[in-house]
Amino acid sequence: WLVRPTLRFVIRSNGPWDVRPKILKYRRSGVIDSLKFYFKGKSLYISICAGHLVTEQSSNPSCSVSPYPPTPIPPNPGTKMAAPTTFSGEAWAELRLADARDVPHIHSLIHQMAEFELLTDLFAATHELLASTLFPTPQPAPFTSFTALILDLSPSPASASADTVGSRRLDLSASSPLADPEAAAFPSPRGGGRVTAGFVICFPNYSTFLAKPGLYVEDIFVRAPWRRRGLGRMMLSAVAGRAAEIGMGRVEWCVLDWNQNAIDFYEGMGAEVFKQWRICRLTGAALDKYKGTGTGSQEEEDAGGKAQ
Repeated sequence: WLVRPTLRFVIRSNGPWDVRPKILKYRRSGVIDSLKFYFKGKSLYISICAGHLVTEQSSNPSCSVSPYPPTPIPPNPGTKMAAPTTFSGEAWAELRLADARDVPHIHSLIHQMAEFELLTDLFAATHELLASTLFPTPQPAPFTSFTALILDLSPSPASASADTVGSRRLDLSASSPLADPEAAAFPSPRGGGRVTAGFVICFPNYSTFLAKPGLYVEDIFVRAPWRRRGLGRMMLSAVAGRAAEIGMGRVEWCVLDWNQNAIDFYEGMGAEVFKQWRICRLTGAALDKYKGTGTGSQEEEDAGGKAQ
């Protein structure tokens, strides 16, 4: 099939993952300038914003094409993009503790990550929920509860503060100026010309085998213009270093099995990827049905029929 600019469509398939590698093939080759796609149930929704795509029909005989549903509301409706901000020569990266002023950017970054991972159908976070759960009053000490970290980029050196978890200098002189088309939408609340480029969210867990607390990294994300510049390594290294300094036994996180670039990156940092483990999750209605089950008596359970 042939897809022209601005055409939107949805692929409905019992196995939509067999379509994704073909889409990525043309995206990486430059045939597609910009697209957004995500899953809802067993449907792969694709919106091509520019360029064109020519590819073969999926080998899955149940695959068909139908009109695309309404575009999801963006996380910050009404934001107007200004001309790209360019960085040249040097830039300074700072990983710092976030505060409530960072919530709008955290929300937008999580949405971008959901788009990249094709999981926007699961995205339900709001500014209010993020603020109340990440920044309660009183707020626990960093790394003892939910901890959000922000990656800021600055055109000039930023003095370290008590909130600084990691920092590094970027040498951009060997390449053409770096254009950040989203810079106007991500001004750091710390000012000084800083731009927010990524975030980390982590929280403590516990290893019974080690009899030590550990740290679980829920999210680590860098916006597209700033990738492949060592910032992901800097962020994860800073988090791992802080965990080691406070006596934690390990740092853990998850990676999607199709994201081979990320898998290679993590293994290159010394992480072990456990292919024999699977994630088990109760959420939504599946979780809600267990409300109150810990307070009933055996007689009540027997009266209700056989336990499931």
